[in-house]
Amino acid sequence: MSARGKARRRALDVLFEAEARQVSPLDVLAERVERADPPVNEYTSFLVEGVVRHLDRIDELISTYAEGWTLERMPAVDRNVLRGGTYEMLWSEEVPEGVVISEWVHLVGELSTDESPQFVNGLLARFKQLKPSLSL
Repeated sequence: MSARGKARRRALDVLFEAEARQVSPLDVLAERVERADPPVNEYTSFLVEGVVRHLDRIDELISTYAEGWTLERMPAVDRNVLRGGTYEMLWSEEVPEGVVISEWVHLVGELSTDESPQFVNGLLARFKQLKPSLSL
């Protein structure tokens, strides 16, 4: 797994843990940075901080375009993969959009239901398509 792939995985872990504990992802991130075992990659921090900064808009987009699914009904892993992937897709210019989709789909494929990769792929591909018209 690439360094960025590991950073995405750790960002997902932080987002998922924060939701499960009902605390801010920034608090979980700070705990992990302080513990430094394993060290927190700069890209992990970039992703978590970006998701937190844009969470309302990210959740609005996911809710709007996830046909037949509410955020609450989605598996927690899927919801947090979509948050990370949506942030990286729409607010990060560093990584090609196809790579963003592939990496987050791979993560959800390892960690969630059999249907999750197709669902995440479809939604992130839709955001890629709509990116020029979305007001961010």
